[in-house]
Amino acid sequence: MAGRFITAEGSEGAGKTTQLAFMRDFLERQGYPVTLTREPGGTGLGEELRSLLLAHRDDGMALTTETLLMFAARAEHLDRVIRPALEEGHWVLCDRFTDTTYAYQGGGRGLPIAQIAILENWVQGDLRPDLTLLLDLPVAVGLARAGKRGMADRFERETVEFFERVRTVYLGRAGQAPERYRIVDAAQPIETVRVQVESLLTQWLERD
Repeated sequence: MAGRFITAEGSEGAGKTTQLAFMRDFLERQGYPVTLTREPGGTGLGEELRSLLLAHRDDGMALTTETLLMFAARAEHLDRVIRPALEEGHWVLCDRFTDTTYAYQGGGRGLPIAQIAILENWVQGDLRPDLTLLLDLPVAVGLARAGKRGMADRFERETVEFFERVRTVYLGRAGQAPERYRIVDAAQPIETVRVQVESLLTQWLERD
């Protein structure tokens, strides 16, 4: 029996990593085998590409290069981790996926959506997440949280306007496909967010 593919999305400081750990524990208590992973990353090569993408570089990086590196890491991730786990019946929980590319490279940086869609179809075929939890919160709140984690990476150093565009794209995509997305109010305390996430997962499992 094939597993299910669940992704968590959101801007900086949304708490995706924390909530995915809760989700893993929740699903495992229900008896589901879970594979927890992240993007960019998830494989040895993917983690090396992640370092390139997030590192501080004074000379920057071309948008085309950035986007292709994202999809290169994704292709490796799909081939070595995500598809094999799903075929084994695991429920794959992924911290970011292609929605991030639409939001960050598309919304934030202005890459035409059509170009992202071409890469998505080429790399993923017909594979899409079964469920995407969008952890949404005001940009100022998220950046304040992210600022407490230590030195900012290359994306975290972007402007407030950049992240406002990112958030707009995320919410727009959620509005266009309500059957896949569930929006979580991530501005609340961690425990309150956890309760929201478990409630949404429970409802989704019951209708599945």
